[in-house]
Amino acid sequence: MWLYAGLLSGALSVLALVPAGASGQVTQQTATWRVSDCEDCHDKVLTPAYRSSAHGQADQSCAKCHSNVAEHAQAQTAGRKGPVPSVKNLKANELNETCLSCHEKGKQASYETSMHARRNVACTSCHSVHHPVSAAAQLKTVRGTDACISCHKAERAKSMRTSHHPVREGKMECSSCHNPHEGNSPKMLNAETVNDLCYQCHTEKRGPFVFEHAPVREDCISCHDAHGSNHARMLVQKQPTVCWNCHLTGSGHFGSGDNFSTEKGVPVAPTGAPSGYPTVNSRFVGRSCANCHFSIHGSNSPSGAYFLR
Repeated sequence: MWLYAGLLSGALSVLALVPAGASGQVTQQTATWRVSDCEDCHDKVLTPAYRSSAHGQADQSCAKCHSNVAEHAQAQTAGRKGPVPSVKNLKANELNETCLSCHEKGKQASYETSMHARRNVACTSCHSVHHPVSAAAQLKTVRGTDACISCHKAERAKSMRTSHHPVREGKMECSSCHNPHEGNSPKMLNAETVNDLCYQCHTEKRGPFVFEHAPVREDCISCHDAHGSNHARMLVQKQPTVCWNCHLTGSGHFGSGDNFSTEKGVPVAPTGAPSGYPTVNSRFVGRSCANCHFSIHGSNSPSGAYFLR
């Protein structure tokens, strides 16, 4: 036998089923508690942005995300404080479990092993179910990149340097390269390796080449800083210094790697100066090593062993 208990709170009137013999206790399982049932009291959180989102359009049960919803409503009717169904007091892992109970597929499938999860980043650190401001993904910021740089300050600083990916111009997002929910790939990348990611846009660097350049095959970030640099082509150092990291000596280019002549030299050697007197050279000007070795990512030319063409 079922008894009907009328729930009245201000303008709210919701009919809830109460099992007989339960001493008036209404459980989360016996009440659906959809958005339409809670809107008269909680109209401030049921914003137009929420209603137009996937959560609001589905008119899902509030109890899907909030615990003790029925007990909360019953306590309010009886004039008691009762349990508060807010998720704000939940720990990051508890809140994430709530979200992952539905968002367990696709890009979120491996979130629990991601760096964000391991560092106790809650889903609500970036997303807002009730007050989203982005056009997609229910983010707290207009752009996804804005959410990322709120924590990743160093990467934001690099993006402001002269040579950078067009992230700050809005042509790319951090999510163009990274998946913030990824737990299976290094650096939360949208690819298995850094090179595979770079090749998605820079296909001309993929090869295969007859003459391979070992650092290029190994890792693009050996020479380039993907987040931004003050050197041309996002190099980690200007040429020829970036080349000298590997080619320090032995190339036969008049002591290649010895930049003493540039750092300590004078424009013109004094009269009577001995042979080899340090003078400023042109190796730090223009494209430097790449003036001759311009196929530096690899060459298919029969004469390309030294990446000359």
